Amino acid sequence: MAEKADVVETVKQGYAFEGAALELGALLVDDEPAPEAAVRIPLGMMNRHGLVAGATGTGKTKTLQLMAEQLSAAGVAVFAADIKGDLSGVSQPGEGNDKLLVRTKSIGQDWTATGFPTEFYALGGQGTGIPIRATITSFGPVLLSKVLGLNDVQESSLGLIFHYADKAGLTLLDLKDLRAVITHLTSDEGKDDLKELGGLSAATAGVILRSLIGFADQGAEAFFGEPEFDTADLLQQRDGKGVISLLELPNLQDRPALFSTFLMWLLADLFHDLPEVGDVDKPKLVFFFDEAHLLFNDASKAFLDSIAQTVRLIRSKGVGVFFVTQTPKDVPDDVLAQLGSRVQHQLRAHTPNDAKALKATVSTFPSSSYDLGEVLTQLGIGEAIVTVMNEKGAPTPVAWTRLRAPQSLMAPASAEQLTATVQASANNAKYSQTLDRESAYEVLAAKVQAGAAQAEAEKQQQEQAKQEPRPRAQKQEKSMVEQVVGSSAFKQFARSAGREIVRGLFGAARRRR
Repeated sequence: MAEKADVVETVKQGYAFEGAALELGALLVDDEPAPEAAVRIPLGMMNRHGLVAGATGTGKTKTLQLMAEQLSAAGVAVFAADIKGDLSGVSQPGEGNDKLLVRTKSIGQDWTATGFPTEFYALGGQGTGIPIRATITSFGPVLLSKVLGLNDVQESSLGLIFHYADKAGLTLLDLKDLRAVITHLTSDEGKDDLKELGGLSAATAGVILRSLIGFADQGAEAFFGEPEFDTADLLQQRDGKGVISLLELPNLQDRPALFSTFLMWLLADLFHDLPEVGDVDKPKLVFFFDEAHLLFNDASKAFLDSIAQTVRLIRSKGVGVFFVTQTPKDVPDDVLAQLGSRVQHQLRAHTPNDAKALKATVSTFPSSSYDLGEVLTQLGIGEAIVTVMNEKGAPTPVAWTRLRAPQSLMAPASAEQLTATVQASANNAKYSQTLDRESAYEVLAAKVQAGAAQAEAEKQQQEQAKQEPRPRAQKQEKSMVEQVVGSSAFKQFARSAGREIVRGLFGAARRRR
């Protein structure tokens, strides 16, 4: 009993924070909860990032839901990738029953059914939620190269393509715009446009085009375009509560690159727009990424380095990132080292790979009195091994924890509830209607048509000239004029002059993005 009292006292002191905190649950000793030893995360440490891990069916999603609720209640906005749709119930009050109330009472939780303000999104409108789209220009060549897995030479060439499009006034909104520009630069008419800058080889252009085709097959075609999503819309509050934004990702296993693309763009966009805030009492926004292993699978080293750098730097903008996956080994070491809070649910050791993952997981925790290799295989559903970063930046004692129950619905919201929420959202009217303004594809297509029409007209003039005999001197004079007007230098001058006239009339009307 004295040993139990010592454990309880250690946890009480280790998790006794001065400021506001998220209540995770109560310490569990000999299968009995100790409500006086509450296990918590300081609200001010939620931008120091974290990990929620465990085998399938052990309660990771419910832990995510629990944390999202408390962040919302504290006025902190939340973003979560809702892979299976299990989190949609956070928008609805929970349903109590005797078993639930007995559990919550045993850990000192005053449970009250509560729903939270929620927005539902879907990539490119491929689902029930509000469409999220982005433009090719906003991604830029560096990020797009990392997503496509291009090498250094190909990335440099893609940067050249973006540079040309920018200088030529060819707006890149969607994938067909980018494909049109690449095709133009490898055509007889366009290949000279980049000669002074080194040119674009047909082989490199072919690699990029094939990569874009594979990317489009994963659903990226619908994701790129307008209206572009404004990431500031994720930082909303309603009636003092932070809005929980849920991104629907149907069939994600077949489209991991699309998920990776969206994550990197979203974080990069927020990092660019948000001011530096340093250490704050509470974060502006906390991300939860379920099935995080899909983010890192088959990712290039450059892409992983970019993720690690973004996670490291975005903390100073008041944004916290929590990865939700099966084992810590799913997360690269450079990223894992930055995750200050750990909530580890049960792991299984049925195979040699499972045993290896278990051993790796144990090594990521601070030293403790637990035999974690044994405890982690014995955890019940809704239980976890927890250690977090305290207000001084040091790890708290490792605690075997019985987690609190979410107060919202622990099941998916109905289709009718989802539809009603989406239809009532102001963001639905803002983003639901697809725009397709004139961009690179339309400009280049018109150019091809104009060139074909001009060639046909010149052909007819030549045939007509052959049928109408003229004095020799006049024919020579006409021939010289035709040569000058038909020269590529004259055509380029005419196009440039025309473009400058348009800009002079309308000023800087075209926004340089």
